[in-house]
Amino acid sequence: MTKTVEELKTITKRITLGGAAEARERHTSKNKLLVRDRIDKLLDPNTPFLEFSQLAGYLLYDDEDVPAAGLITGIGQIEGRECVIVANDATVKGGTYYPVTVKKQVRAQEIARENRLPCVYLVDSGGANLPRQADVFPDKEHFGRTFYNEATMSALGIPQIAVVMGSCTAGGAYVPAMADQSIIVRRQGTIFLAGPPLVKAATGEVVSAEELGGGDLHCRQSGVTDYYAMDDAHALHLTRRIVANLNYIKPQQVLMKPSVEPLYPADELYGIIGDNLKRVYDVREVIARIVDGSEFDEFKKLYGETLVTGFAHIHGYPVGILGNNGVLFSESALKGAHFIELCSQLKIPLLFLQNITGFMVGRDAEAGGIAKNGAKLVTAVACTQVPKITVIIGGSYGAGNYGMAGRSYSPRFLYMWPNARISVMGGEQAAQVLTQITAEQRKRQGKKFTAEEEQSIREPILRKYDYEGSPYFSSARLWDDGVIDPLDTRLVLALSLSAALNAPIPETHFGIFRM
Repeated sequence: MTKTVEELKTITKRITLGGAAEARERHTSKNKLLVRDRIDKLLDPNTPFLEFSQLAGYLLYDDEDVPAAGLITGIGQIEGRECVIVANDATVKGGTYYPVTVKKQVRAQEIARENRLPCVYLVDSGGANLPRQADVFPDKEHFGRTFYNEATMSALGIPQIAVVMGSCTAGGAYVPAMADQSIIVRRQGTIFLAGPPLVKAATGEVVSAEELGGGDLHCRQSGVTDYYAMDDAHALHLTRRIVANLNYIKPQQVLMKPSVEPLYPADELYGIIGDNLKRVYDVREVIARIVDGSEFDEFKKLYGETLVTGFAHIHGYPVGILGNNGVLFSESALKGAHFIELCSQLKIPLLFLQNITGFMVGRDAEAGGIAKNGAKLVTAVACTQVPKITVIIGGSYGAGNYGMAGRSYSPRFLYMWPNARISVMGGEQAAQVLTQITAEQRKRQGKKFTAEEEQSIREPILRKYDYEGSPYFSSARLWDDGVIDPLDTRLVLALSLSAALNAPIPETHFGIFRM
């Protein structure tokens, strides 16, 4: 596991730099702060930043490097209030929006909406990436959705704050124009629907970017922006003052306890998990290293033993935990559904520790009702209204992904460990199924199925599943909210729980459970 984590750290360290050295030098030569420095100065001192999807775009575009998709998103504390930060990195392709950039911003806005967190947009972008416009512009979840989200969140009373610190071009001009409050930096920020070259082509008018859409025009004449900042530092100070005046008190929805460190050190997780997914370990060993005082009140311990369920606290927040200890049998599924019903009634957030090959198969399992019993668990996961947080700590295969709150089941947050694997089934199983199908076809045709032909089918499938099952492949496509070091799990969960509890927990109504 140590080697796996070191690989993660090497990749993320490189991504953290942003664009190429020349682009960073060009950016700072204009007296502009780099995007991560902007975020650091915006947040309360010595408070953590829960960054999302740092690996977005990683190796996604063969011919182009797009670190972090050219957009930094996450949750940070400003004047004591948790906010979602959406910040363009102008050192990466001028901050233009690739398809994955749009997806990343839409996901950040989804997190803000679900958890009722203010959005702060640090805008420094050339707009849509024109060569990829077909995958950026027209569809429902494309660029226009970001403005739809901004408008509808404002209608829900979720504050939208825009800080124009560079270019804000074309459709991007709607970010500050639709914000509740907006700031622009003098002689640095510009807002216009069409830039000087397009204006000249369309009307013949020759005008500079500053004359067309600079801070003086928008603060003194158009009224698009509300605050006039002298530089980046001043703009970030004004942003903090805006957040301080939002008149918000976080609701107290759960009974908190004093935070207590686990009795067992987190660094033992590396040895417990190891690098081999086939290695068997007890998920209770993981739980003992992330919950307060290593105290875990287990529910139905002697029933459905391949699913561990119970109550604990993380940094004082109550949580109901479901962790895999093997394949899901009918008893495990029934136990999980019962536990989710219980937590829903008590309004206790749920944590899923996912390491699952799937549900049990075979004649005995089918006769025992695995389909309807598994469906009970999936229904409970889908319908519960308490906050769900999922961490994939090992395998995530097939319908087991669904029963343990995979991405399709809208957990508030979903993270992966660097040893995790995710696919519809394991590569060995997929290769076996496909070779068996081909062998049966050859038999019906009266042809021989040679060992060479079998190998020619198996090897590409194994390579494909190994590559596509990687957490880096997943995170590059935003199938999760980030690949995290197992040692950071406790803090990441605490920050996620804290953020989730800004939103009221509604009553849960379940669908029909087939008995």
